[in-house]
Amino acid sequence: MARRFWTEVELAVLRDCYPNSKTEDIAAALKRPTHAVYNKALAMGLRKSEAYLSSPDAGRLDGKRGAGSRFVAGQPSWNKGVKGSTGTHPNCRQAQFKKGERRGAANANYVPIGTERISKDGYLERKVTDDPNLVPARRWVGVHRLVWEAAHGPIPPGHAVTFLPGRRTADAALITEDALELVSRGELARRNHPRARSPELAKLVQLKGAITRQVNRIAREAKEKQQ
Repeated sequence: MARRFWTEVELAVLRDCYPNSKTEDIAAALKRPTHAVYNKALAMGLRKSEAYLSSPDAGRLDGKRGAGSRFVAGQPSWNKGVKGSTGTHPNCRQAQFKKGERRGAANANYVPIGTERISKDGYLERKVTDDPNLVPARRWVGVHRLVWEAAHGPIPPGHAVTFLPGRRTADAALITEDALELVSRGELARRNHPRARSPELAKLVQLKGAITRQVNRIAREAKEKQQ
């Protein structure tokens, strides 16, 4: 099956909707698998908002659901006193992974700190840590960001480092301080919005919205007549 690349319109929808919408709903609207939406959002650094995470849509425990099946203070575990059930038996320890030892695919795919790669979005990234507490994608940082931070220090909250027009490259030798600039997230979003890049595309998006509203209105009126 041919790889389906993300369009600018889809990326804009993901940026606008992911923080406050169900991922399943976004996937259905974009006609993509839910896991693909999760992975792309992770790669883009998107996160759910606090308002969404505290809402019923997030599906987090509210203190009531599942209360009958939880352990309570002082309740003994099912395997208390059962020899070997927790991996302490000598025969179990022989087959256990040692602390820090990589397992299976993680060991086969391991690359050392300092390794560089090209991200899905075409940016040069460098591995900066082996911290197991970070998901693999977070162990890599854009080289353009590293170059800027080496010259200016940590990136201020709400800002991002980007290439100047015409200077974007994946060649480490060409990623220099004079090719970069610091902009606010809001300004970056405006620059990357499809309507800022293509007036024709903006018209198509508006037309699609108008058609969708008309279809919804007709469906609503038909339903009201049936009632």
